[in-house]
Amino acid sequence: MRKTVILFDLDGTLIDSTEAILKCFDDSFTYFGLPTPHEEDIKALIGHPLDFMYAHLGVPQERVWDFVDVYKQHYRKRSKPMTKFLPFAKEAIEEAATFARLGVVTTKTGEYSEILLEHMGVMHYFEVLVGREHVTHPKPHPEPVLKALHQMDVQHKESVWMIGDTCLDMVSAADAGISGVGVLSGYGKKEELERCSKFLQNDALSAIKLIKSFKKKLKLSHNNLKL
Repeated sequence: MRKTVILFDLDGTLIDSTEAILKCFDDSFTYFGLPTPHEEDIKALIGHPLDFMYAHLGVPQERVWDFVDVYKQHYRKRSKPMTKFLPFAKEAIEEAATFARLGVVTTKTGEYSEILLEHMGVMHYFEVLVGREHVTHPKPHPEPVLKALHQMDVQHKESVWMIGDTCLDMVSAADAGISGVGVLSGYGKKEELERCSKFLQNDALSAIKLIKSFKKKLKLSHNNLKL
């Protein structure tokens, strides 16, 4: 049997960096002398790339990348002390590593994401990390998922899963030809995830247990065929 491959989203799936994100948005708007948008408006856009977020928060297109640059300057300093694991997330990574190959597919900057996961002591579990700067088209486009699978030299997609907290993750997975499990631990609304995901769990650990149960059923079926 082919080994299971599991790709994780980061924000809202494994980590909670809401405090850092909100503070860095405040830093950038303050730097340019503009009022910071309401927290709920910012949080509603988390999961999208930064340029998309700023554009949808009213920043003129010609100024978007100036804001992104300021955000990143502050995020370098704020990400480590202001980010924590979501409940059961570290356990999910550890459990997944016992039976699957792991990767990360995120719209966060890959460089900072890797540094952050190293700081949190879990980067060694992941074979690949695909971030915003590694692709032309971020999620919900399938390119980030396909790039991760290419880097992992995955030839068959039957046992490949994506775990994420928004429809961006689920659509990216579906269009890349893999299965997705939506989790309710992050920023996506339940009613939205129910529309875009066949499988829905409370958190990453529950998602891993679901995937593991499918693996066991597939193994039993495989063994029965051999008999």
